[in-house]
Amino acid sequence: MLHLAGGLALSGLGLPSALRGQSPAPAVPPGIDPYQRFPRMVHEYYVTKVRGIERRGLEKKAALSNQAEAEAYIAEVREKIVKAFAPMPTKKTPLNAKVTGVIERDTYTVEKILFESRPKFYVTANLYLPKNRPGGKVPGVVGSCGHSQNGKCAEAYQSFAQGLARLGTACLIFDPIGQGERSQYVDPAGTLLIKGTTTEHNHAGNQMELVGEFLGSWRAWDGIRALDYLLSRPEIDPQHVGITGNSGGGTMSTWLIGLERRWTMGAPACFVTTWRRNLENELPQDNEQCPPRALAYGLDHDDFLAAMAPKPIIILAQSRDYFDARGSEEIYGRLRHLYKLLGAEKNIQLHIGPDEHGYSQPNREAMYRFFNSLTGASEAATEPALVIEEDKTLQCSPTGQVVLDPGSRTVFSFTQAKAGRLKTAREAAPLSGDQLKEAVSETLKLPPRDPAQAPDYRILRSYGPKRGYPKDHWIHYAVATEPGIHALCTVLFEAPHVASLPSAPEGGGKVVLWIAEQSADAELRDDPTLSELASTQKPGTLLVACDVRGVGESLPVTAGNQPHSYYGSDYFYAAFANMLGKPYLGGKTHDAIRVIDLLASRGWTEIHLAAKGKATLIAGLAACLDDRVKLVTLDNRLESWHSLATEEHYQWPLSHMLFGVLKTWDLPEVWKSLESRMA
Repeated sequence: MLHLAGGLALSGLGLPSALRGQSPAPAVPPGIDPYQRFPRMVHEYYVTKVRGIERRGLEKKAALSNQAEAEAYIAEVREKIVKAFAPMPTKKTPLNAKVTGVIERDTYTVEKILFESRPKFYVTANLYLPKNRPGGKVPGVVGSCGHSQNGKCAEAYQSFAQGLARLGTACLIFDPIGQGERSQYVDPAGTLLIKGTTTEHNHAGNQMELVGEFLGSWRAWDGIRALDYLLSRPEIDPQHVGITGNSGGGTMSTWLIGLERRWTMGAPACFVTTWRRNLENELPQDNEQCPPRALAYGLDHDDFLAAMAPKPIIILAQSRDYFDARGSEEIYGRLRHLYKLLGAEKNIQLHIGPDEHGYSQPNREAMYRFFNSLTGASEAATEPALVIEEDKTLQCSPTGQVVLDPGSRTVFSFTQAKAGRLKTAREAAPLSGDQLKEAVSETLKLPPRDPAQAPDYRILRSYGPKRGYPKDHWIHYAVATEPGIHALCTVLFEAPHVASLPSAPEGGGKVVLWIAEQSADAELRDDPTLSELASTQKPGTLLVACDVRGVGESLPVTAGNQPHSYYGSDYFYAAFANMLGKPYLGGKTHDAIRVIDLLASRGWTEIHLAAKGKATLIAGLAACLDDRVKLVTLDNRLESWHSLATEEHYQWPLSHMLFGVLKTWDLPEVWKSLESRMA
């Protein structure tokens, strides 16, 4: 075990015991189809990647030994956070803030605020302001809401805002995008067209990634502009301004602590843990909770809080939360070491409440005590009696949904407009030939490979009853495309075959390589396009049906039992892939190319690549990059990502999108490059 001077061990910083030795192989859950023989492959692949990043980060943090090194580390993580959240607006536009109403209560008032964080992009907020203001000014806190459908009006969030005001601290609590009065998808009558806050966040956020935008940056910008408004108020003491929020609001509090230097104190609740804990615990999170490139830059949750060091922060967790409190303790240990080097160890605290996920009263009271110890606003140790208001009482906009107000813009309208600008720019300088290949390869972030070095493969035993394939005999080959990943290939034969992948006839031969959309096994039995390819297969032609990573035999059985739902495993690993800076689609395309490498090494010179639906992206991109593909069949392909970015209601998943792709190229260029090879 590596120790620091003074006896601080890496394990005290949160290094898991599994990183210091071998971990047991995961058991396959019961009830899995016997043909789904790699159900945890994708999960363990990403666990290995994230563990490696965590290990390297911990070693770097453990090596910090003095104040100068700690300060240099803080400067470094601040730069990385800015990169991970780019692009952010380069200038602040007028808030055009107005008070639309005032609620008078016994010891405080609630002002109904409407401001523009971007031109015509309205934010609804309530300012809870103490009436008793000795000296004329009071501390101020920005309140960030978790995933409540009614946003700032949810009981827990009203409670902490009102509690702060009753204890002498102002609180500006605002509705997040997609919640409260800021739902982005409503009909003229105000009825929600997308049900559920997390669903709406993913719908807006996944689409934004095509144009190189991150929903978390948009939400953080709302928080920065909320702080701008709070500080514009003469009642607020700028020497005492804090940020707090729970769950999704804990996420935004964490991001805002990392991005904004004006905070003097912070209290993120029910979010702070580690990426590794979230991944290992199979915990999907919203789009805005998964910053693209964050893991690639080596950032973990503690780094966002470190960006504010040595200012005071309390981490609020719950002992029974799905955000693992063990991770909260690990983060606290890392930050204690950093704060100690800065001479401010008392400024970092951890409170673990007794409850399940939520901003329950014990955690709210821990927040009050922490902030009050810094501001002197109150000596009270418990929450005062509260009066929870009806939603309509706190409503800021005339309609109850700002998107219905004249001139209001939605997130989608900004995405659509940017997609239009990017298309104009692409059409002015279209890519083709080697330029297109280079752009495609760069966006996909393909793993390194030597085309001349054929991948190794396993020969898997065929078992079970006849599967109803076009031929009675088959064998499975598991092709090692990169460490920890196999592409599962099913090859059909006229006669029994139990040996290595066949070589082509002398002089070369033709192979049909089918890239499965959902399952090679199911599509070999049921897909009419594949059945036709098999039935017209000439003697000497090989038919190979391939499950790339996350498909068919390696379909993950993690993150719930609906892998293709908006929050299922397909989204889960796509989000982690984006945080690693290595798109899931790039990995899938790499798998197809490595299978081509294997086939070419066996002498197959005429490769016919075929796919349908979502798999046409994998097959088409592989064919674009690999001239060994002589023929391409793409059934029901997506014509452009531009169409997804400009359609308010679309169906394609994050796993088949690429962050920022529309800045340089789109699918029409790919399809045009394949015209001469299209079947």
